[in-house]
Amino acid sequence: MSAPRVILLPGVLLPAEQAYGSLLAALGPDVQAVAKDLELYAAAEPPEDYSLDLEVAGVQREADARGWERFHLVGYSGGGAAAVACAAEVPERLISLALLEPAWAGNWDRSPKERAVWLELDGLEALPDDQFMAGFIRLGVKPGVPLPAPPPADPPPWMANRPAGIRAFNRAFKRGDIDREALRRFGRPVYFALGALSNPDLYGEIPNRLGVVFPDFELELFDERHHFDPPHRIEPERLASSLEALWSRAERAT
Repeated sequence: MSAPRVILLPGVLLPAEQAYGSLLAALGPDVQAVAKDLELYAAAEPPEDYSLDLEVAGVQREADARGWERFHLVGYSGGGAAAVACAAEVPERLISLALLEPAWAGNWDRSPKERAVWLELDGLEALPDDQFMAGFIRLGVKPGVPLPAPPPADPPPWMANRPAGIRAFNRAFKRGDIDREALRRFGRPVYFALGALSNPDLYGEIPNRLGVVFPDFELELFDERHHFDPPHRIEPERLASSLEALWSRAERAT
């Protein structure tokens, strides 16, 4: 079997290389993997009409530039939402799909708990950036779980556009949706990594919905992880093993 060809999409906070550096090292040279930054941050400010269609187009351009007709796709948080959109819109290009706590997976069949979290997120919109970011991070973890340390006094330059990026993602989620029937037709293997310490009313509800839609769906629980200390950064060897098993199974089925 040839080396798997993989595109990895990050979340809305860290740049792709920083987000996936540990996982790329764990995967080693036998995997052709590229950590691709989100199109959301291609310019200084997110587009006013930003939607996940921009990310789907960017993923295809990345694959085309490398001569990859088909590939495995991995997405975390906002990048995970974009990965779900790819499965709905360009399923013929994906060999497998790995979702690392996607931030959103469509608006259909959301439980009252999931809708309540989104109402809380809506309530943060008008806050100053520092309060908005603090509230956003708090909503990502299970109640009582210690929050990640605040950023240093002199954050890196790329941090400046993150509040606008998160707001743009949230607006796109409210305006858009994902075709559930298209996901039902996605016959490739789907893997979902979930941290047990993440907010169960958000990240824990999404696999409940996707697990009854995707025909071939596997959920792995990481007991000590939450959304802001995810397995691709903290347990990269374990996640690499799970991903390699997914890719091997998917490649054999092609």
